[in-house]
Amino acid sequence: MPLTYDVRVYSIETRRDRPKPHRVRWLVGSQKHSKSYTVKAQADGRRSELMSALRKGEQFDVETGLPASELRALNGSVSWYEHTRAYIARRWDRLPAKSRRNDADALATITPALVKTTAGQPPTRTLRTALYGWAYNKSRWDQEHPAEVVDALRWLEKNSLPVSALEDPETLRLALDALSTLLNGSRAAGRTANRKRACLSDVLGLAVERRYFSVPVNPLSTVKWSPPKSTEEVDPASVANPRQVRELLAGVRTQGDRGAHLEAFFGCLYYAAMRPAEAVGLTASQCHLPKRGWGRLTLRGGIVHAGHGWTDDDRAHQNRQLKARAVRDSRVVPIPPHFVAMLRWHVARYGAAPDGRLFRTSRGGVIQDTGYGEVWAEARSAALSPTEAASPLARRPYDLRCAGVSFWLFSGVDPMEVARRAGHSVAVLLRVYAKVLAQAQDRANRQIEAGLREWDGDDVSPGGRLGDTC
Repeated sequence: MPLTYDVRVYSIETRRDRPKPHRVRWLVGSQKHSKSYTVKAQADGRRSELMSALRKGEQFDVETGLPASELRALNGSVSWYEHTRAYIARRWDRLPAKSRRNDADALATITPALVKTTAGQPPTRTLRTALYGWAYNKSRWDQEHPAEVVDALRWLEKNSLPVSALEDPETLRLALDALSTLLNGSRAAGRTANRKRACLSDVLGLAVERRYFSVPVNPLSTVKWSPPKSTEEVDPASVANPRQVRELLAGVRTQGDRGAHLEAFFGCLYYAAMRPAEAVGLTASQCHLPKRGWGRLTLRGGIVHAGHGWTDDDRAHQNRQLKARAVRDSRVVPIPPHFVAMLRWHVARYGAAPDGRLFRTSRGGVIQDTGYGEVWAEARSAALSPTEAASPLARRPYDLRCAGVSFWLFSGVDPMEVARRAGHSVAVLLRVYAKVLAQAQDRANRQIEAGLREWDGDDVSPGGRLGDTC
């Protein structure tokens, strides 16, 4: 509820038939408030306090009826630990499992830094386990906690700073420094720090909403802070060319039945630029695979590994919609004839799981990143030279997606169409693939130079015939 200056304080009402006959009444906005007292002097004192706040020009809270100064004093006793638990409880039911885990990770990093003292503090890893695995995992709140977790959380409850302390820039910097540092003391990656900072901002935003600060401003907006440097751009050295991709896929195929089953999976990452989670969840019904010509995949989501304890059904995986898309949104990706043939062969040999998935474990389960990661590592060793294997070239399966997008750009496909097929915004595409686009520009420059050389012997200077025709 909002704060308002629209306040009216009435005269004390005396009701002699009541145990507390003297009632103070006041109106905040359209909301009525009252407080009864046994002794009239107490009622006079309370009315005087309300009138004093009015004369000072204070706003009143519509919901509680309290002057802003009293509300701040009341809320100032709320600890950071208590507030973050309320934040988790508020968001849990509407968050996907992976986002729940990310929130827990961020808060388990920040909370140990916001304490009054380190005296008696539990070991770092014990505190981390207690916060990440229990305090910020709502699905385990009703379970019996191990003794060391109970002790660690009891220490935090006693020593956590009040939320209001984060109005002090020096205190806030303790949180920012913590989210920029890993458990081993090294600097966190830029993307990790930015993700945790976003969580911190949301938690502080809730504190503003609940009026825990003296002014209705998120303290983060008042502190100048630079996150660790983050490299979002694709490194051209990690991008495999089409010949190298074919050799890598051959290296996958030659690893027995397990490898042959995964060849088309890795093909999805390259020829359709799919995210691994999208390929893991690909079903036969999403595939249009004609005998000749181009086919298409209609992508509607993916299967994300979140871990037991973060999902509502205690499964390790969760079906999710397309990244940054609405639940029922889809993305159609045309696929070339060569890849159509690869998928047709896969379906003919392996069929599909009962739920339609094309790729699964030998027991029909969801394929794991550790499993297909092992196959990919072996394929790199077999297909690449020692120098290439030691380089960043296609080091991760995800690099196949980057290679696919890069090849589309090199081939001259319009960036808007590339972004649509890859499930990016154009802005993200241009930022992430800036170095690749720069190389594509060099190629375009060479093509322009080649065209100009066709005019050898003619005057192509700005004042020559070409310039006259512009």
